[in-house]
Amino acid sequence: MKRYISIVAAVVIAAFTLEAQNIPDYLQKLLNAQYAVSNFYVDTVNNNKLVEDAIVGMISKLDPHSAYTDAAETKDMEEPLNGEFSGIGIQFNMKQDTLYVIQTIAGGPSEKVGILPGDRIIYVNDSTIAGVKMKNTDIMKRLRGKKGTKVTVKVKRGKSKELITFRITRDKIPLYSVDAKYMLDERTGYIRISNFGAKTYHEMMEAMDMLSGQGMKQVIIDLTDNGGGYLEAAVDMCNEFLDADQLIVYTEGRALPRSEARAMGNGRYRDLKMAIMVSQFSASASEIFTGAMQDWDRAVVVGRRTFAKGLVQRPFRFNDGSMIRLTVARYFTPSGRSIQKPYTAGDKKAYDEDIYNRYKEGEYYCVDSIQFNDTLRYTTMRNHRTIYGGGGIMPDVFVPVDTTEYSKYYRDLVAKGIVNQYCIDYVDRHRKELLKKYASVSDFDHDFSLTEKDLADFVAMGERDSVKYDENQFATSRNLLSRVMKGIIARDVFTDTSAYTIIINHDNPDLKEAMRVLNDDELYNRLLREGNPEYERIAARHRAAREAAATGK
Repeated sequence: MKRYISIVAAVVIAAFTLEAQNIPDYLQKLLNAQYAVSNFYVDTVNNNKLVEDAIVGMISKLDPHSAYTDAAETKDMEEPLNGEFSGIGIQFNMKQDTLYVIQTIAGGPSEKVGILPGDRIIYVNDSTIAGVKMKNTDIMKRLRGKKGTKVTVKVKRGKSKELITFRITRDKIPLYSVDAKYMLDERTGYIRISNFGAKTYHEMMEAMDMLSGQGMKQVIIDLTDNGGGYLEAAVDMCNEFLDADQLIVYTEGRALPRSEARAMGNGRYRDLKMAIMVSQFSASASEIFTGAMQDWDRAVVVGRRTFAKGLVQRPFRFNDGSMIRLTVARYFTPSGRSIQKPYTAGDKKAYDEDIYNRYKEGEYYCVDSIQFNDTLRYTTMRNHRTIYGGGGIMPDVFVPVDTTEYSKYYRDLVAKGIVNQYCIDYVDRHRKELLKKYASVSDFDHDFSLTEKDLADFVAMGERDSVKYDENQFATSRNLLSRVMKGIIARDVFTDTSAYTIIINHDNPDLKEAMRVLNDDELYNRLLREGNPEYERIAARHRAAREAAATGK
């Protein structure tokens, strides 16, 4: 027995003494560990997964935004930012385990063969996808594919029992990041941008040019809940609003020297009056654009302190399609503010809870609860007004989250999909009459409303799905529910992508405040010249509290 153990020990020792020229000791240690597990572990191991797990473990000890993604995850992550994918060109929802076509993409493969809104896709290449509780991701895998490949679908239309067969040639399908663009009044344009992708700048310019043609003299750029994306898109957007050589953003890292992006001075909208809407979920490229506009006193920022994601990730790709996105630098606004909020390396849980902690501390609801880091004071580039660092972009005008219409009953109806399901059913029953009665989104917005019977049917649908009716909570959320459902119905009936936003924006407190600031020249100019005096008062209070704590008084 002792001899056997000695032989095994000798083999292990031999394995650990495998040397390779020019490999540092710490890397040799990692290779030896993998060799030992792969060759001597009691059970068979998957070497690819072993290496992936080692990489994941390594990355998890760094900052919160460095990450490893396998080949499939990398493809899924990059697709929305690349601006297109190959598929059949439909927007769909699931209705009682059946794929329901909301609308076809204009000029896309499905529209070309005659698929219509309201159609239900039952089969894809002879595989049943209806009534089998298939995941949306699995359905998309069947519908998507390489450009030029064909897919056969069988569709149920209306009340007909006969299925219609369509043979569709897949093609490139565009993904849009400008969700809405329309005139709020005769002089104010509105553009909502949901992310920063490869085509965002071109989409924004198309929207700006369209609205300018309709008389736009001032604009609101809505970046609320925009999680960011490509830096280049944010830089290109900034160029349209800044003068020549004005700094947009700079990055610095341990292994990377300072790198700057500056405006070229050829932007077409350098003098356009502007407000920017942001929220606690606006991040990354959203913060770069907003920070540059604020630092140059170029726009009034309205909303709540942004997410504070200011770390630069560089992709390191592997031959199998997987990738490490490694943090290599930090973003800084022109005034020198670091966008990134503080974090402890390896403690992702605490980092992820920051948003919730802001909520608990009341930052979303009361301006006095904002935690200013008054030791990090900066000044804007043109008017030298005071702004604050410490992570994220603090808006020039704070707007609290409006919860007056929110209730648990509303939350449960949304969470269980009742709101969406009711709207799908409603459009399914009334599409033709709605299109006949309302010539445009504007007509629909002005004249349409759900009846008492409609709302009663909606409540009954909720009860059938275990959402118990609560009279008081329904009264609290009635207007919100009606507004949201009206917006969803409009989006599903009309091909105008702005339809939902047009309707839901009527009671948007952030938008109302942005409009108030834009339409008051004296207030607008004072904010850009002097900043928000309320913030200075709060910062002074924090400073006094810190000094008192330091002296023990």
